[in-house]
Parts: sequence; structure tokens; C-alpha cells
Amino acid sequence: MFRPVAVLVLLSCGAFCQTTDKLAFDVVSIKRSPPPGAGPFSVGCRGGPGTDDPGLLVCQNWDLASLVGIAYRSEFFHVSAPDWMHDARFDIRAKVPEGATRDQFAAMWQNMLAERFKLAVHRETRVSQTYDQVVAKDGPKFKEAAADAAAGAPVRGPLSFDQNGYPSFGPGHPGMAFSRGRARMYYPQMTMQMLALQLSGQVAAPVHDETGLKGKYEISLYWASEGLLEKEPDAGPELMQALRDQLGLRLESTKAPAEFLVVDHAERVPTDN
Repeated sequence: MFRPVAVLVLLSCGAFCQTTDKLAFDVVSIKRSPPPGAGPFSVGCRGGPGTDDPGLLVCQNWDLASLVGIAYRSEFFHVSAPDWMHDARFDIRAKVPEGATRDQFAAMWQNMLAERFKLAVHRETRVSQTYDQVVAKDGPKFKEAAADAAAGAPVRGPLSFDQNGYPSFGPGHPGMAFSRGRARMYYPQMTMQMLALQLSGQVAAPVHDETGLKGKYEISLYWASEGLLEKEPDAGPELMQALRDQLGLRLESTKAPAEFLVVDHAERVPTDN
């Protein structure tokens, strides 16, 4: 999550892969994202089969390496790509044919990248960084989720901020947000496995839960984060320190073999819409 072959034969979907070269989005628009401003902005993709908008894929401010990872269902930290692909960000709008399945959707995405960016990839196994999530020596510093805790709806619209400049969701609202080098995560009901998955995205490596804690917990965490914008001075504790001080957890570094998606070729500028 790899022998040099054409990009479109790598989807793990059995005989379906024999027809991926015929699958395409109805309409696709790809544009370079504008430079980020000083305030909050959206990053990510939404829509497609299995979502509340199956007929439209929309991506904003998404780097090309991550777009490749999504297409091939590989975590971004298991995509080996040139540095420029992590910096080149694009806005994409694609009309999805009615009735498309998730496998077909993935094949359309791969075909789009092959056609518009001349993408070619292969897969290979490498030994890479991983982490074990464990309880620190003083024990956990969070409490079990209340029996009547409501998951709440994720916050949408403009972010609000606390007195220290960290994103604020309001009581009961789950989510994770980043702004001006500051990040906050809050989930009123969260398992340790869910937390490990969220942390893997922050440390750019797999995180395996080894805490032995099996319940659901109220997790609140804030830290200084480097993202698209440069981190401000004195933005707060680094993630590892925040985990120890606020949650009583730590990440132990280790190594393990993992499957990587390796980019052999990609054009910096997509072909015209």
C-alpha cells in the first residue's frame, strides 16, 4: 500500500481490472489550486459512490501524491513520489456516471491520472517506519465516554477559535481541524484503534494500538502542526509532547515491511480540460 507495469492493471479487483481502460468520468475539470491565504481553507475530497453526492467528485487543495494514493487506495505515507508531487496542489471536479460502483470509481480515478498526468506506477515492499501506541508510565489522562454521550454532528462552516488561537468545535461536536499552525482533535466517543488511525495521518506512518484499552473514551488533544502554512512561533506543544501531557500516551518507534506505491512518471502540468 508493488513490479513496473502499466498503471491501470494494479487495481485489486479480479477480472474487473480487464475493463478499467474503458471506464472514465463523464466530465473532468483539473486546475492548479490558488496559493493558500492566511486564514482557514478547505483541504480534501468529497463525493462519489457511497456518499451523499455519488454523482460528483470534488477535491480542493489536494496534492498530486495524495490524489494518487486515493486512486490506488494506498495511504499517503505509503506513496513514494517525487517531492514536487507533494507540493503541486489541484482542484478537481468530476461528474461520475450514474450507478458507478466504488471499484469502477477507483478505476475512473486511475484512468484520469494516467490520461491527464501521464501517471505510471508500480508496487514494491519496503521496510519502513511504524509506531506502537502505548500508555505512558503515569497512565492514561482521559476518561471513558459518558454513557449518554452523543456523537454530535461535525462542525461545518467557518471555524471558531479559543483564546489561544486553537480551533474550537463547541460541546459535543467531534472533529479535527487545523489553522495557522495549530491543530485540535475532539471526539466524545473514540476507541484507541480510531485514535491510532487518526495519529497515523499526523506522523505519516502506520500507528498500531498496543494500549490494551478496549472501551470508548472522550479524547481531546491540541498541538502545534505544520501544514500548508508555516507554523507560528510558540504555537503550542509538538504532537508527541501533547500526547504524553494531555492523554498519557506515547508512540514507540519501530520498523516493519510495508507495500509501497512507487510513482515512475508523472507530468507536472495536466493536459487541458
